[in-house]
Amino acid sequence: MVTASSVWSDVARIRARAPLVHNITNYVVMNITANALLAIGASPVMAHAVEEVEEMVGLASALVINIGTLSPPWIESMERAARAARARGVPIVLDPVGAGATALRTRTARRLLADSPPAVLRGNPSEILAVAGGAATTRGVDSAARVDAARAAAHALSKAHGCAVVVSGPVDLVVRGDAEIRVGNGTPLLGRVTGMGCTATALVGAFVAVNSDAMTAAAHAMAVMGIAGELAAEDASGPGTFQAHFLDALAQLSEADIVARLKVESDEARG
Repeated sequence: MVTASSVWSDVARIRARAPLVHNITNYVVMNITANALLAIGASPVMAHAVEEVEEMVGLASALVINIGTLSPPWIESMERAARAARARGVPIVLDPVGAGATALRTRTARRLLADSPPAVLRGNPSEILAVAGGAATTRGVDSAARVDAARAAAHALSKAHGCAVVVSGPVDLVVRGDAEIRVGNGTPLLGRVTGMGCTATALVGAFVAVNSDAMTAAAHAMAVMGIAGELAAEDASGPGTFQAHFLDALAQLSEADIVARLKVESDEARG
């Protein structure tokens, strides 16, 4: 059950423990994702060199793999890091950025998912559909499908790979097996700043680092992402100022903010 109290408990654990979150992510989002992790209280490291990723995983409490800017050396680093994380019991969060747009992205996402199943797979509807093998249209890294269109695919992927799956949208869908949680927090401004989906994935990494229940951790992360967005939107005059206010909102997030704003519906009894 996701409640304001359970969300806040995870936030407090992140702030108390400052878990190291190892990110192999894309050039576009390194700065915002690292700053978001710092703001929530985690400790980010951005390390993608094939010579060090396995060693770095050994120091981390979670591994976030984001395929946004692929190259053969980075793919090898992702595969090595994921195998090392699985061997050490370090939870993995996989973001199949742009899956469905090119064969390389789709193939890489599917291989990572199959070879080293993550704790959480997070993507937009088109990406989730593409990874599942369904028909999907991905415009660059943006979705051309709605959340409910990817619902069956999310459940199928969860059952096949034993992971929680997050389908991001105006209302985020989090599934594991047959169970579902829907998180209704957020603001349209989250879609006006590049890298906010990737930021959500990074935050999921912080939450799975302190909560072994991947579905609950993912729902908590998406709720915090949305609530911080709502708070930031109240003070922002546009996308530029929104990003700064978003980081401030993460850093200043209180239990009262979560109690006042949390919008969650769950059907976890089916899982």
